[in-house]
Amino acid sequence: MTKYIVVSGGVISGIGKGVIASSTGTLLKSLGLRVTAIKIDPYLNIDAGLMSPLDHGEVFVLNDGGEVDLDLGNYERFLDVELSRINNITTGKIYSEVIEKERRGDYLGKTVQVVPHVTDAIQNWVERVAAMPIDDSGEQPDVCIIELGGTVGDIESAPFVEAMRQFQFRVGHDNFCLIHVSLVPVVGSVGEQKTKPTQMSVRDLRGAGLSPDLIACRSSTPLDEGVRGKISMFCHVAPEQVLAVRDVSSVYHVPVLLRENGVVDFFRKRLNLDNIKVSDERRLVGKELWDKWTALTSSYERLFDTVKIALVGKYTDLHDSYISVYKALEHASLGCRRKLEIKWIEASDLESETLKTNPIKYHESWQNLCSADGILVPGGFGGRGVEGMIMAAKWARENKIPYLGICLGMQIAVIEFARHMCGMKEANSAELDPDTPTPVVVYMPEISKTHMGGTMRLGLRPTVFQPNTETSKVRKLYNDLPSVDERHRHRYEVNPEHVSTFESNGLKFIGRDETGERMEIVELDDHPFFVGCQYHPEYLTRPLKPAPLFHGLIAASIGQL
Repeated sequence: MTKYIVVSGGVISGIGKGVIASSTGTLLKSLGLRVTAIKIDPYLNIDAGLMSPLDHGEVFVLNDGGEVDLDLGNYERFLDVELSRINNITTGKIYSEVIEKERRGDYLGKTVQVVPHVTDAIQNWVERVAAMPIDDSGEQPDVCIIELGGTVGDIESAPFVEAMRQFQFRVGHDNFCLIHVSLVPVVGSVGEQKTKPTQMSVRDLRGAGLSPDLIACRSSTPLDEGVRGKISMFCHVAPEQVLAVRDVSSVYHVPVLLRENGVVDFFRKRLNLDNIKVSDERRLVGKELWDKWTALTSSYERLFDTVKIALVGKYTDLHDSYISVYKALEHASLGCRRKLEIKWIEASDLESETLKTNPIKYHESWQNLCSADGILVPGGFGGRGVEGMIMAAKWARENKIPYLGICLGMQIAVIEFARHMCGMKEANSAELDPDTPTPVVVYMPEISKTHMGGTMRLGLRPTVFQPNTETSKVRKLYNDLPSVDERHRHRYEVNPEHVSTFESNGLKFIGRDETGERMEIVELDDHPFFVGCQYHPEYLTRPLKPAPLFHGLIAASIGQL
């Protein structure tokens, strides 16, 4: 029987439920258990694909093309698994399924209601995911971690809370455990830790029929023993069930922190984990995982040399918009034994218009760009800030600064090269200027122009290295493989009509799709590292296995490529 661990949140959203859930999964994997994860998002959207990065953070893309919440990226990175779109439940998906059943007549003329029909649909979905194999063994996972998005007490999350209340009886007490993540704010000049918000959120949780087995108290400082005792008393849990989850230097320390709080021993007793049959081989793999993880956290504290990367993007006001890019840079920096320093540059601040409206911001942005060891231009949509990105690519090309362009960033590199090296003064993307006389980036013919949701070129697709590319830096980073599989998310592509002109001037398209018609990887001759890729390599990065192109950028930035 699969064990279920639900992670809920109180007081405020964005409190760290995803990191707690991922860290819990890492601890359980270290025991040799197979772990899967589900993220429940209470919004009515079918998926995250059409949500603004500034509103909800990054849209994470899975192998099957699912556009999902960024927390699934956390799960994949921490657990080193590959999930599918079914691992992300939204209100929109559940209601669509229920309404479709009603139209088919599956409910036999009954009045369709939130209870039991919607709550049953949620529980059935959870059980379907928990039965799906997570690795090549084909066996059912031992543990399923369910992150309940939003905050307990929200109107939109009420059906999911009720579904979990019912679910605890469906699977039984020994197979269901709840972690409630709450905030313990530090207020006043003396820095007093306040427990009332946690008391109120636990009261709301109990009022909905769920009792926490563990209360993870998020605080900027270590939890005082008196505060722990007070939460224990008023929230009806033992003191050892109150976890002090203080702010730490990196998220990789959180599993270590939870282990120090006795979480592993608690789960062993509460969920009878010792009764699960785990082979000696899996136990050994789990132990090796934990040894590598603790070595990673220890090395993080001993890094002194830094590498400075300028991230030139459109959504830099919310860093979560680029969380996978940030993590990929961090993983690559750790692999090169460097501490990462990111300079977040809003692309439009590099443009001449900003010099008129905000000259201080303009000069600060250019100072950050010019002082960087490497430059990264990530993906994005729309025309805002594009000219600033083109200026950043030009600076990197002319001054031999390592450059990595991802998706839009690759198209930016092509536009810049076309304008300044190929004599195409009016070169542009059809996305940015539909009437451009020189479209070097065009709309892909198979993509719908009437529906936007789920219609891009999405998911895992092959990139084939072209003949005579054996000396390519990028190909060497991929260990000279003939082809690689990476995740995509785009509507536009480099115009194949201009490829021969670019290549004759030194910009080589060393990777293409299996037809040879779609450009996937571009690399500039006679440059330390000037690379663009149409896919998103950041989606497959792991703390212990950095993405090759990010490793290349960091290595080139510190002169080790």
